[in-house]
Amino acid sequence: MSMIAAFYSSKSILITGATGFLGKVLMEKLFRTSPDLKIIYILVRPKAGQTLQQRVFQILNSKLFEKVKEICPDVHEKIRPISADLNQHDFGISKEDMEELLSSTNVIFHCAATVRFDDPLRWLDDAIIDEITPKLIGDRPNTYTYTKALGEIVVQQEGANMNVAIIRPSIVGATWQEPFPGWVDNLNGPSGMIIAAGKGFLRSIKATPLAIADLIPADTVINLTLAAGWYTAVHRPKSTLIYHCTSGNLNPCNWLKMGLHVLETFEKVPFEKAFRRPKANFTTTSFTNHYWNAVSHRAPAVIYDIYLRLTGRKPRVTKLMNRMLRMLSMLEYFVNHSWEWSTHNTEMLMSMLSPEDQRMFNFDVRQLNWLEYIENYVLGVKKYLLKEDMAGIPEARQHLKRLRNIHYLFNVALFLIIWRLLIARWQMARNIWFFIVTYCFKFLSYFRASSTLKF
Repeated sequence: MSMIAAFYSSKSILITGATGFLGKVLMEKLFRTSPDLKIIYILVRPKAGQTLQQRVFQILNSKLFEKVKEICPDVHEKIRPISADLNQHDFGISKEDMEELLSSTNVIFHCAATVRFDDPLRWLDDAIIDEITPKLIGDRPNTYTYTKALGEIVVQQEGANMNVAIIRPSIVGATWQEPFPGWVDNLNGPSGMIIAAGKGFLRSIKATPLAIADLIPADTVINLTLAAGWYTAVHRPKSTLIYHCTSGNLNPCNWLKMGLHVLETFEKVPFEKAFRRPKANFTTTSFTNHYWNAVSHRAPAVIYDIYLRLTGRKPRVTKLMNRMLRMLSMLEYFVNHSWEWSTHNTEMLMSMLSPEDQRMFNFDVRQLNWLEYIENYVLGVKKYLLKEDMAGIPEARQHLKRLRNIHYLFNVALFLIIWRLLIARWQMARNIWFFIVTYCFKFLSYFRASSTLKF
């Protein structure tokens, strides 16, 4: 029997960030493996025109919870939404709700976080913050990583007398195995890049091709989190343990290999109504990056927007392209560096699990097949983010063929125009053209004469 599943049974659990990507996967796994748990409290920010219970039903109506509703038909009765805003004092939780949480909660999973890399710090006047932020973050690439570090310091200082564990996942991607491969519901990180590449917007990125793409599946993160929660509560380590949930040192895959896997999958499963055929390359210098951004990103967007204006439609591609380039600039630091993370605590935890728990709460990333995972990831993006039907694949392939033909015709026309201008302006170009034509004529004459010889 699973010791971890048994631990969470009959427990009252509080989850922050339950409406986010990882929070949903965590909640689904808890209900599926410990359907006898007492209740899950989730902090939900009030939303205009929608009650807290309606937001719960919206979460449960996604495909992610299909298996849960079979195992635990009354799952909606075991979720208690609490109105809260993490930006407010005491999270804006009412006195009654706070008393209930304090008296009933057995386990807390804090998953709430902003995922914007460029969010401003909010401690002082905006003008002061803008001035001191570069000094505060130092060598860190952005406020996101800086505030993550601050959060850990607060936890370790204020939670010294509590049973606490910290999970540090790397770049979180779609699910690997549970509850099914490829589930994803947000555009953050790799998912946004996959869409941009699959739709033909992303053609070049400044990255170090052989740098490690430290991607980790969402269900792997959650399995490790639940195992760490069990171990922390039952074994009560003397200090706060930090678990690195990463793939780079155990099952590395570099950006070049991952990019090739993604492009290969686009050949099998193309996205619908692509702007251009999927194709991407890596640049390694700022000069080449600026060049390809101008040639492969901004120029085609401007040309297409001119076409839209001429046909009476609203231009939109330049705006989308600029948004994508901003996203790439924020990711640039992470796709140009590799890190080595200690997995000592993670491996120790794995050794503490029974064979049943190792199977049910698998976080051994060494078992992950990258080609299979990437294919499922692209399929998941197509089905769950873009809401595209698999029946539309033949038409998507035909669309890519039309784009290829347009690309060839455009290049031929551009070449002829440039060549005609060169011939008109420079004697050397005319001499080269004369030489090529003469050489081709002689070659054809020789070939014709050779084909008439009798042996």
